[in-house]
Amino acid sequence: MNRTVRLITNSHMTGVGPLVVAQPLPTAALRIADPFLLLHHAGPQTFEAGATAHRIDPHPHRGFEPVTFVYRGSVLHRDSLGNEGRIRAGEVQWITSGSGIVHSEGPTADLQESGGELELIQLWVNLPAAKKMIDPAYQELHRTDIPRVSLLDGALTLEVVAGIYGSVSGPATTHSPMITAMGHFTAGAKGTIPSSSHQQVLLYVLNGSMKINGEHTVDRHHLVAFGTEGDSIEIETLTDGSLLFLAGDPLNEPVAMYGPFVMNTDDELRAAFRDYAGGKMGTLAE
Repeated sequence: MNRTVRLITNSHMTGVGPLVVAQPLPTAALRIADPFLLLHHAGPQTFEAGATAHRIDPHPHRGFEPVTFVYRGSVLHRDSLGNEGRIRAGEVQWITSGSGIVHSEGPTADLQESGGELELIQLWVNLPAAKKMIDPAYQELHRTDIPRVSLLDGALTLEVVAGIYGSVSGPATTHSPMITAMGHFTAGAKGTIPSSSHQQVLLYVLNGSMKINGEHTVDRHHLVAFGTEGDSIEIETLTDGSLLFLAGDPLNEPVAMYGPFVMNTDDELRAAFRDYAGGKMGTLAE
């Protein structure tokens, strides 16, 4: 049985440091998609050769996992654990902020020097209450680590970053059951793709156009939230394009979210701000 479409949200544009990003989650219509909290789509932005691009300055996180999927270009990450990573197109950076981490991010020097395009998604994934104060960790997932699944007679390719989809297993370590996959599609195909029943399932279209379940046309900057019943989704690809596919077990826990922290209570949020001010999440000098 095909999953029903529960809601389709269009992104609003918002500022994140020096960037303007498309934000389909949260919106007034969709405050949370448990366990997924926030989705920011940056770009595509073109850098002229030799242009100076602003980085997002060091800032803290606690209680969730910020995940960066790079579709074009390359990003430099630095953090208070001593990690320094260059994440390129088709690659993913998965941070478990846990008890606290400070990091900065921005285009790599070679992208600024040579010019080119940058496009990425940052997704916030909630951590279960029992794991919000675990040690912070960093995963860098390269193209060669990420398996691919071919669907719709080859018209849709999913690059499975986390979880088990079809016959492949993504390399990311997660703290609750989920599937995350970057996707690319070509026009002119129609068929169904599998989706695990009872999970929260989302599909975000970065670019291109497709029809869902024969009646809902979605295109650039649209996020589709599906009902929990059913084990398949019907897709007709109308143009070439790219997407992000998400499925996760809801945590069904209270969410207290403010600024860079996601906890379960307001008291825990206040403690997070105190701990950051007191240097308990580490430091990072740029």
